[in-house]
Amino acid sequence: MHDADRTQAGEQLVCAGCGITADSPRPTWTCSVENGSRRYFCDDCSREHLRAIEGRLDSSWW
Repeated sequence: MHDADRTQAGEQLVCAGCGITADSPRPTWTCSVENGSRRYFCDDCSREHLRAIEGRLDSSWW
């Protein structure tokens, strides 16, 4: 199941950076589309990698 399908089905989201979970999309989490798949990043991971995210670098780079 893809991440986009999980949010629709109400399953937990998992941060692609650190693995923390959330019951639903958080307004402060970052969503990135990489190679056609949605990846979610928690507040801490988003802050830590803000420059790479703004530079549109895939998370595999950072």
